[in-house]
Amino acid sequence: MSASPEKTVPFGQENIPLHEKQGRVDGVFHAVAPKYDLMNDLMSAGLHRAWRNLMIAAASVPKNNRTFHHLDVAGGTGDIVFRLQKRAGTNVKSTLLDINASMLDVARQELATKDFADRVEIIEGNAEALPFEDKSHDLYTIAFGIRNVPDIQKALSEARRVLKIGGHFLCLELSQTDVPILEGGYRFYSDTLLPKIGEWVTGDGSPYAYLKDSIRRFPSKDNFAAMLREAGFEKVSYESLAGGICALHSAWRI
Repeated sequence: MSASPEKTVPFGQENIPLHEKQGRVDGVFHAVAPKYDLMNDLMSAGLHRAWRNLMIAAASVPKNNRTFHHLDVAGGTGDIVFRLQKRAGTNVKSTLLDINASMLDVARQELATKDFADRVEIIEGNAEALPFEDKSHDLYTIAFGIRNVPDIQKALSEARRVLKIGGHFLCLELSQTDVPILEGGYRFYSDTLLPKIGEWVTGDGSPYAYLKDSIRRFPSKDNFAAMLREAGFEKVSYESLAGGICALHSAWRI
């Protein structure tokens, strides 16, 4: 009896075996880690800052002394955790998890300068196999990271597993525009300008060619919402931002 063919997943403009994707994604982010935050500013004309603030506002973290556990997955250089902790009460604990050591090195250096450093734990780990107990967190956030996970459905199931009953899932992710008049300009920017900006800033445009392809091949907003429901989440919704170029997805473990 012959073995079943291995599942393939998109990577850039090709399909590759599932087991290869994480290594390739790691290579992309090892390359861009030192300039990752600068590139986010350039790629979005600074809009990513407003989008991240919208996510933090939607999180509604307690500002009093109530104990609250926050998990930020694919947290990279720590931007979401740092923004959230600036608004949070002293008993809000954040765990920043990412699979890429280079990104976490940047986060650790920045965290050392923060007065809330004792409330943040940094862990190298995999979104598909979270090293936490069931029902252990009040809030799960992931910003611009879910599309880089090899098995997205598995990661969503893990997100629900570690959330407490009543826990909130928030995902900020780039998408395709909802406004037809913007589509041509958006494609020109992502196909032509984005890799050139990456090459200018980092010396290598190839990681940004992958990133624009990963955006294009990511599920539509409605399809991603369906994936959240399949993972067992309820009260699933999303808000389109900047003409649909970005979306804030929200779901709850009920």
